[in-house]
Amino acid sequence: MSEKPHTVAIGAFVLGAILIAIATMLLLMGSGFGTKETVVMVFDGSVKGLSVGAPLALRGVKVGEVTDIDLVLDSDTASATMIVEANFNKNNIRQEGDTDVNLTEELIKSGLRAQLNTQSLLTGLLYIELDFHPKTAAHLVKINSPYLQIPTIETDLERFTKTLQNIDFSKLNKQVENISSSIDSLVSSKDFQALPAGMNTTLTSLRELSTQLQGQLATSGPKLDILLDETSVTVNNVNKDLPQLSALVESNLAALNAAILTFQHGMTGIDALVSPDSAVLYRLNNALAEMTRAGRSLQSLASTLEEQPESVIIGKRGGKK
Repeated sequence: MSEKPHTVAIGAFVLGAILIAIATMLLLMGSGFGTKETVVMVFDGSVKGLSVGAPLALRGVKVGEVTDIDLVLDSDTASATMIVEANFNKNNIRQEGDTDVNLTEELIKSGLRAQLNTQSLLTGLLYIELDFHPKTAAHLVKINSPYLQIPTIETDLERFTKTLQNIDFSKLNKQVENISSSIDSLVSSKDFQALPAGMNTTLTSLRELSTQLQGQLATSGPKLDILLDETSVTVNNVNKDLPQLSALVESNLAALNAAILTFQHGMTGIDALVSPDSAVLYRLNNALAEMTRAGRSLQSLASTLEEQPESVIIGKRGGKK
């Protein structure tokens, strides 16, 4: 009788322990247990404002939190490096496609980079912002850590600060002083001092020229108007007479064309007259030969009369009376 209640108590205790274990497993699975991955990030600059528990966000979505911040001093290079560890909760990221690959490594290959960002300007607290920058190189630092390293990039403020640090302000100050001295020398020079007087003289000349131009325009304006009016009348007359002039030119061209045709016909007749086998040319040559013989006879007669004038009465000497 005494063993039965004891057995029941033991059974109830074992059953309760099993129920508690099942509830704990369900609670852990519901909170994403088993989907968290520890990652590490290395920052060269100051992490002032970043604390353990700070959010790790991917484009504004919280995917983890900072778990540890370590400062590593390298005595060989006298440099300080900030190593930040964080839990990367993959349960907040829905993965599609090939689920057999490591999600974090694929994101890094796609350009995932870590960058410090400000949670609030009032408090100055920082958080780690994850985003994709595929055009930036994946700069990984050799550290003693077993966790996967996410490459980091500088913030705009850090880049601006480094740019200011690289500026040689002493050299810039000397250049400003030299420029100031040059300006002072230029302002103090006699040429610069005489510049206002020269400008006044130039302005006075311009005023006088403007007055002369106004007078000339006032004088030439009416004449120009008259000339324009006459030109307009001339253009109107030309527009009126142009059709008649065009008709007259056309008629003259027609008469000239007829005269050219007549001349061409006349030239054709002349070609026929002067050709070597032309009958007219043959008769003309015969007439010229007769005239030549007659001329020779007249010349012989003149010579005889000159030598023997009496031959007209008594006849030529040696000839018949």
